[in-house]
Amino acid sequence: MATKAARAGGPRPLNILLVRVSSLGDVLHNLPMVADIARHCPDANIDWVVEEGYVSLVRQNSRVRNIIPFALRRWRKSLGKPETRAEMKAFWRRLREQEYDYVFDTQGLLKTGAIMGMARVVKGGRKVGLANGSEGSGYEGISRLFHSESVPTDPRTHAVARGRLVAGAALGYSVDTPADFGLPALEAAAPRPDWMPAGAYAVYFHGTARDAKKWSAQNWIELGRQLAPMPILLPWGSAKELAEAEQLAAGLPNARVLPKLSMADAVLLARHAALAVGVDTGLTHIAAAFTVPTVEIYADSPRWKTEGNWSPKIINLGDQGAPPGVAEVAAAAKSLLA
Repeated sequence: MATKAARAGGPRPLNILLVRVSSLGDVLHNLPMVADIARHCPDANIDWVVEEGYVSLVRQNSRVRNIIPFALRRWRKSLGKPETRAEMKAFWRRLREQEYDYVFDTQGLLKTGAIMGMARVVKGGRKVGLANGSEGSGYEGISRLFHSESVPTDPRTHAVARGRLVAGAALGYSVDTPADFGLPALEAAAPRPDWMPAGAYAVYFHGTARDAKKWSAQNWIELGRQLAPMPILLPWGSAKELAEAEQLAAGLPNARVLPKLSMADAVLLARHAALAVGVDTGLTHIAAAFTVPTVEIYADSPRWKTEGNWSPKIINLGDQGAPPGVAEVAAAAKSLLA
């Protein structure tokens, strides 16, 4: 299908900027926009503004030309320091180096709208964002002040579909293919870091910021016993999650608590796993995006919003207020391993 995307000044590649700065799951769920744009506008140059902690994830997608790191989480802790102000000025200059034909803000916050506002566009260029949020989202309507076009979406639109629909509406194509995250296939001979077993393993993405989204420790332990003797790796991201991982490992002789991992190493952990089981959190969604066999557990968040629906290797269980039991999760895990 031909697009209606216009190039000001004649036949040249489109320059497109994506603004999706955080958090981990939101950045991940924005990646399929890149494949869609590249499919319909194959000569487009696609740049991305993202929080510095997620640069390594966006870099996995080879279709993204330039990544512009944004460090508000760190800057706001030291706004009075000269070096912080110097970094902020450098970000502003980097953002404005390129004139864009399209700037897309698919997060819909004041801060992402402000980034859109700072970006330069060619004459006739368009700044496109969300006209509304989804149910339960942190959407900030003031972000529309920075739009030249606001695209409405159904309040129950999947997190992956929202950005895809915004780009499709602006560039003139239909979103009618499964989500493609543009992530590289894992090579069989790819080297493994020292902390990773040489053979097959399962990973538990058990940690999440909101306690209500967690699955009980006893459930994790019982599941691990049913998966034995497969090794189970336990990552963590905070002192509280470390204590929880140690509690699980104490009940499972086949489980091991990992060292503190960088974002890049956490991505490697997900990619190499024979099985990922996790609650509704960014690392679980990363495993699903790589189409690693994944069981997603929903306990206190709506499944429709983020469930992995692009591969038969992903099984989504539970829903808001209705977490799945051990038998259901174990059956799903064993079916994926089979």
